Amino acid sequence: MESGSAAATSQMKSKYEISISWSDEDNAYVAVVRDLPGCMADGASYQEALAAAERAIELWIETAKELGRPIPQSRLQRASA
Repeated sequence: MESGSAAATSQMKSKYEISISWSDEDNAYVAVVRDLPGCMADGASYQEALAAAERAIELWIETAKELGRPIPQSRLQRASA
């Protein structure tokens, strides 16, 4: 069972759009989370890149909270508001 803050972080990460594409230059799939500046990851497979991006979102949000920085709403949240 997830703790309150872990559940909130998990819920938030699922709301961010992750764009994944193949990079010939990097010879890997690259995942970018445009709503979170600098949040990106890569992987040898699409699934690895997705899992790495989900973890990167968690870390981005945790770090922002620790530093007292605002956490941007996702495009999906802004569109439904």
